[in-house]
Amino acid sequence: MSTAPVFHIDSAAFNADPYPALKSMRAKTPVAFVPELGATLFTKRQDIFTQEKMVDVFSSDQPGGLMTVLMGENLMRKDGDKHQAERKAIFPAVSPRTVRDVWLEQFAAAAERVLDDLAPKGQGDLVTDYALPVSAEALRVITGLTNMSNSEIDRTSQGMIDGISNYLGDPKVEANCRDCTASIDRHIDEMIPGLQETPDTSLLSVQMQAGLSDTQTRANVKLAISGGQNEPRDAIAGTIWALLAHPDQLQLVLDGQIEWLQAFEEYARWTSPIGMSPRRVAQDYTYNGINFATDERVFFMYGSANRDEDVFDNPDEFDLSRDVGPSIAFGAGPHFCAGAWASRALISQVALPRAFARLKNLRLSQGAEPKPVGWAFRGLTGLACEWDA
Repeated sequence: MSTAPVFHIDSAAFNADPYPALKSMRAKTPVAFVPELGATLFTKRQDIFTQEKMVDVFSSDQPGGLMTVLMGENLMRKDGDKHQAERKAIFPAVSPRTVRDVWLEQFAAAAERVLDDLAPKGQGDLVTDYALPVSAEALRVITGLTNMSNSEIDRTSQGMIDGISNYLGDPKVEANCRDCTASIDRHIDEMIPGLQETPDTSLLSVQMQAGLSDTQTRANVKLAISGGQNEPRDAIAGTIWALLAHPDQLQLVLDGQIEWLQAFEEYARWTSPIGMSPRRVAQDYTYNGINFATDERVFFMYGSANRDEDVFDNPDEFDLSRDVGPSIAFGAGPHFCAGAWASRALISQVALPRAFARLKNLRLSQGAEPKPVGWAFRGLTGLACEWDA
């Protein structure tokens, strides 16, 4: 372990709400070893912003890491030329131009289909009834796995997310994760012949066209599903919740004074759907008097960085007027989220404006107290709402 000061957490309380403990760490021990997580945590925004770029020290290559073991070695677990080569191979599927010219229209059509069914009901859970299917429909077309159902996209995504954050080693969680990755492999097997015959701009297809190995291709599709479903799902539902809980700020958006994109970006800062990113120490290293030993584990805590008091005024407040430029909700270094353009388009141009346009007088159900959970990945488990049918 590093020579960083030791900071103990209550694991259950940290999962329910990590922000009080992270605030204490930032103030007292901004780089701290947390025995309950078996890792040294970086909690300050500037430390993360600078150190994440030092891939020769803090490497994404983690042969024994949960993601690599359970999902395969995807591009997020590679550094340098290997990472850039795979990032270049997938770019045609997720570039700003492809998002604009190919995916955006399909995102909008899918959201309208979901709302056609949902709007007449007058009530529902906007996590399961709206955010989940809208996110899943987008992911089906981007990945090329149009043979997967929305529910299976969501199940496999959540199963992998649970698996790669299973730092307590629950065997049931691992078994479920392996079942989910096996399901994705079966769906990939079904789609390959058709895409060999008729290539397209989907993630599966562009990797095949670029000549990536079958192992690389499958690992990157699994990566896309693990992050491309639950994070947009959680951001869509979470931003709706935040706006409904802050009606004065919602009105600024509805009046056109604040853009939907700003609302999403502020939510992603305030309650980061991606709470952290793990790294392996690749060589002995000293930072601010703290010694790190080769092969130990480090967590860059994005959720903490996005509430750093040295960067954001009143960081615990949801405030659409703030400058979100310093936020690192999508990462800060060479592993900046490759799907960021698609996520921003889906959430800010499609999911949010259409929900408030079609679900008239949208409001939280009485007695409902939605709360996000999780620290590595954070989102609502439910969002009970009503509207005028």
